[in-house]
Amino acid sequence: MRHPLLAAIVVVAIASGCAQQPKAAVSPRPPAPPKRGVKALKADLASYCQAPAFQNAVWGVLVKSLGTGETLFALNPGTFLMPASNMKVVTMAAAAERLGWNFTFTTKVVATGRVEGGVLKGDLVVIGSGDPSLGGRPTEGPSVVERWADQIRARGITRVEGRLVGDDNVFDDEGLGQGWAWDYLAYGYAAPVGGLAFHENVARLSFAPGAAPGDPVAVAATPGGGGVTILAAVTTGAADGAADINVSRRTGSGRLDVTGSVPAGKTDLTQTVSVENPTEFMAGALLQALRGRGIEVTGGAIDVDALPQPPDLTGAETLVTHTSPPLSEIGKVLLKVSQNLYADTLLKAIGQSADGGPATVRAGRQALRDVLQGWGIAPEKYLQADGSGLSRYNYLTADVLVTVLTRMYTDDRHYQPFITALPVAGVDGTLSGRMKDTPAQGNARAKTGSIANARALSGYVTSADGEPLVFSIIVNNFNVPQSQADAIIDRAVVRLAGFRR
Repeated sequence: MRHPLLAAIVVVAIASGCAQQPKAAVSPRPPAPPKRGVKALKADLASYCQAPAFQNAVWGVLVKSLGTGETLFALNPGTFLMPASNMKVVTMAAAAERLGWNFTFTTKVVATGRVEGGVLKGDLVVIGSGDPSLGGRPTEGPSVVERWADQIRARGITRVEGRLVGDDNVFDDEGLGQGWAWDYLAYGYAAPVGGLAFHENVARLSFAPGAAPGDPVAVAATPGGGGVTILAAVTTGAADGAADINVSRRTGSGRLDVTGSVPAGKTDLTQTVSVENPTEFMAGALLQALRGRGIEVTGGAIDVDALPQPPDLTGAETLVTHTSPPLSEIGKVLLKVSQNLYADTLLKAIGQSADGGPATVRAGRQALRDVLQGWGIAPEKYLQADGSGLSRYNYLTADVLVTVLTRMYTDDRHYQPFITALPVAGVDGTLSGRMKDTPAQGNARAKTGSIANARALSGYVTSADGEPLVFSIIVNNFNVPQSQADAIIDRAVVRLAGFRR
């Protein structure tokens, strides 16, 4: 291809002969606008997916007009592919349909005995409802348990002659998703689901390096209360080196092995890690808050499942009632941040049985299946293992994702809260750093997806003509850096944002 700038320079040289004369300034031409029309759009999108680095990959792409329903581009739209966190689109949509955007979770702290002279002669029981937002995001701190401790103290209780019991029986005890890789399990993004969650079921590790290379690094976890037991073998590295931290834990063990190195002088390094037993974690945090207000609990904190018999709640007095934000706000964290715990919790929540028995993932999958069937999506069109997309057993198609997204867009009950919850290109969430300074910035709203060798992006964008478009782009089985997949996907969405008929 002949470069226009090079051609201009050649013309100037010929006209001037061999004489040494000042060269005329040549301004680079702005990039040519994309060609108009559907045919040109199809050609461009097809060429992006044919990039040599992705010759062994599998793409699933579907783009439709939300105004006319016309298919503008399709490539393997019915092929099963791992969606990664695009599974959250389906989970969020089913939860909104099943529960409603105003749905909230309620957590209670009750007393099972009488209070005499400031002494509770019985247990304090925290009854969970599965609220994944309880305790806030890891950056917000455990203020909720401190408020609860204040409320309990305000009731005149200064001593509990009994136990602090965490009741998580609203859900079953299967905290991990089907097909989660074992090497995920120590990290915060693979926190187990529990009927009594706290602080997103993660602790944050902080590191205090020594003065010289080779010195041991002190490792601490917050919030405290027994969420993790740390066995650290981290050393101080050179001040100009890079941090290298690895965490691991065997399933069923609360011990967390932390290894690696931290550069000398680097005190701002943190790492979120999952807790093994969310119920003990929550109860332990509340116990610490109570002790901080001078309230002694003689029986300590315990998971209800560790008791031979659960406490008798007949006639129990409610001391604290905590209501979560509505699903519309929970959905913003779920989709913008791509929060796995929220999604896997909602999958169980929609499977809550009418008889009050523990909710299960199996029941949640059935509830989701019922919702999708009502939208014309047959069960054989997808495979679901979890709600978050962390499992590699999940398979969706671009067609299923576009169908769900179209449903949410065209249903007045869902449109505004769902659109608001999605990341915005170049603005926030997992798209905050992507497609900046392009026609897609502030325009495209879409859910990202990322696990090893799989990337996805599905959502909405408005064309240069003002036409609303819905799209799903998934790529699997590539062996180049994921940033290269993102670049192609982003290029496609920017092309859609500039599309003119």
